[in-house]
Amino acid sequence: MPSVAVKLYSVFFKFLLKHRLQNRIQTPPEESSPFGVTTRPEESVAAPNPSFSDGVATKDIHIDPFTSLTIRIFLPESALHPPEPDSKLQSRTKARLNVRQADLEQSEVLLRRGSYGPSNVGTAITRLEENRRSSYTGVGTEALNSKSDAYRGYLPVDVNRRKLPIVLQFHGGGWVSGSNDSVANDFFCRRISRLCDAIVVAVGYRLAPENRYPAAFDDGLKVLNWLGKQANLAECSKSMGNARGGGVESKKSDSNRHLVDAFGASPVEPWLAAHGDPSRCVLLGVSCGANIADFVARKAVEAGRLLDPVKVVAQVLMYPFFIGSVPTHSEIKLANSYFYDKAMCLLAWKLFLPEEEFSLDHPTANPLVPDRGPPLKLMPPTLTVVAEHDWMRDRAIAYSEELRKVNVDAPVLEYKDAVHEFATLDVLLKSPQAHACAEDIAIWVKKYISFRGHEFSY
Repeated sequence: MPSVAVKLYSVFFKFLLKHRLQNRIQTPPEESSPFGVTTRPEESVAAPNPSFSDGVATKDIHIDPFTSLTIRIFLPESALHPPEPDSKLQSRTKARLNVRQADLEQSEVLLRRGSYGPSNVGTAITRLEENRRSSYTGVGTEALNSKSDAYRGYLPVDVNRRKLPIVLQFHGGGWVSGSNDSVANDFFCRRISRLCDAIVVAVGYRLAPENRYPAAFDDGLKVLNWLGKQANLAECSKSMGNARGGGVESKKSDSNRHLVDAFGASPVEPWLAAHGDPSRCVLLGVSCGANIADFVARKAVEAGRLLDPVKVVAQVLMYPFFIGSVPTHSEIKLANSYFYDKAMCLLAWKLFLPEEEFSLDHPTANPLVPDRGPPLKLMPPTLTVVAEHDWMRDRAIAYSEELRKVNVDAPVLEYKDAVHEFATLDVLLKSPQAHACAEDIAIWVKKYISFRGHEFSY
């Protein structure tokens, strides 16, 4: 059974959650933000930190000018260092950088002395700028700010530079609370980034009741498409950067520039451009975030090659927020379970689904309804994490069973004496069980994000 401390905190948590749900009233228009959302001051947030203080750097990006949709990128320090460094290659790289630096210093001295003739000044300045750019593209650590160690990021020049898989993460909170930059979610994503050796992109989707269904699901799909857009922009930028001289190359550069402009005004995100591999994308959802992840996975299957170069290779559903009109055994027996009981979750669903669409068998709520689409056999490998004392566990297990019937790799990890959100709730994050769960997820995920696979399997 859960400890006494967990039981006591569960009572306090339920009291606060019930109060929030019952009083979640949309802010009057004159008091609302430009994006139509209210603030939630009860949630503690972690500021982004571009330095690798604990092995992971973070930054926030507002990716949609019309809504409050944001992402937080978690970049592991391992992205800057290859797993098996080649000492000879490093020596050559260092020597190359020393030559560039010497050339840079010489060019600056000659310019200051006026040693270049009037006709050669333009050429000298161009050469100086090229040397400055190239001095930051030899090794990853050159992109660190010497004063603050803040990672600035850079565009990839070396095609052999190491690329990391991307984990698209959706936080929990019963549709009405939680955030991608909360202290708890920040801690969890850092842990996943280190263990999986992957870039984690945490999605700050819109919350209910200000933004009801399908806002959160649309946001999840929008971020997936944004990853594809970023990958294409990075390729165009590399082509533009490699174009030299005039003639044919100049025309190619102009053509690429017009192509980049066609994507819109969004600049290339340097962390993803330099280190991200969207062809190895994993979806990871927590509680109601698992419902979003499963929806995004289904849409990715339907889109097929239209999402190239993004490819969803697997998904992880952590205690998904599933429900249905016909109760399961756990929904009856554990209806008053810890932290999130069934009554409060029903209220959360009423705040999330529009009144005219409310149904416990809504496709977003019940994964077992017929004609949900696409065919389950096309779904990506799916790992499901469930807790012994969670009333939602049986329906999540039943969904995994249906996937396995059509030969989808869909194991279930059930944790004894565990409660809903045992691996992601702020007070439980540092427990041995939460850390073990993250490690188990990493072991399974590496089967699908590693080029050589992984030696462990469930």
